Amino acid sequence: VGHKVYHFAWMHFYSPSNFSGRQKKAVWMDCGIHAREWIAPAFCQWFVKKIVLTYRTDEKIKQMVQNLDFYVTPVLNIDGYIYTWINESTRLWRKSRSPPPVGCTCHGVDLSRNFYANWGTVGVSTDCCSNTYCGQSPVSEKESQAVAEFVGNRTAEIICFLTIHSYGQVLLPYVGLAAAKVMTAVHRMEYEAGTPPEILYEFSGSSQDWARLIGIPFSYTFELRDKAEFGFLLPEEQIQPACEEAYAGARVTIWVSILTSYFITSALV
Repeated sequence: VGHKVYHFAWMHFYSPSNFSGRQKKAVWMDCGIHAREWIAPAFCQWFVKKIVLTYRTDEKIKQMVQNLDFYVTPVLNIDGYIYTWINESTRLWRKSRSPPPVGCTCHGVDLSRNFYANWGTVGVSTDCCSNTYCGQSPVSEKESQAVAEFVGNRTAEIICFLTIHSYGQVLLPYVGLAAAKVMTAVHRMEYEAGTPPEILYEFSGSSQDWARLIGIPFSYTFELRDKAEFGFLLPEEQIQPACEEAYAGARVTIWVSILTSYFITSALV
């Protein structure tokens, strides 16, 4: 499924699920809401690959695929992401590439500040040239509109909302020590779990908070590698290890937080 955004790109999502014809609950995962966070789209693709390759041999993955549908958007901010590939001067672009508002020459909105969740109140800017510019109104951008429409129409179906970012190696809010411990154990890179004000910073208008407000019970943000050594310029040799860590965290989050606490045993296939 695709959704046209401002320039020449389409925003796609994949659904690597075992469709059985019966109504199932679902997981939403998006990556690349911030253009410069290249490790995030890499992980979404890794996640889909692992689901497809292991659902016959990994019993927990098999249970997930049988009982859940998965909606995965590998690159939510597709125009911004493409822009970061032009040259070194554009590599660290964060926002979308929507046209500037009247009286401004700067493109784009911080899509992670554009959702209807205490929009415009804290951790944002009204300066259209700022990296945290929240837009002229909540859900003003085509990308956030596409997410709001798709997810908002499926609140009875989607029970887990995962948005993947970098960097910092933190899980927001309390995904649980289990996920952080599992991610840390993969390659001995320390991950923490907590609320944004405690271990990151305060901000409003995020998709994670919006998902929780519309009734999705499990809504989390993963901030992947690293802890500012390379930042957004994560070396190529760290892509696979970072994806392995994130996959372990997503797997345990979906399994522990959803299958074992949301469904009763008799509901599982």
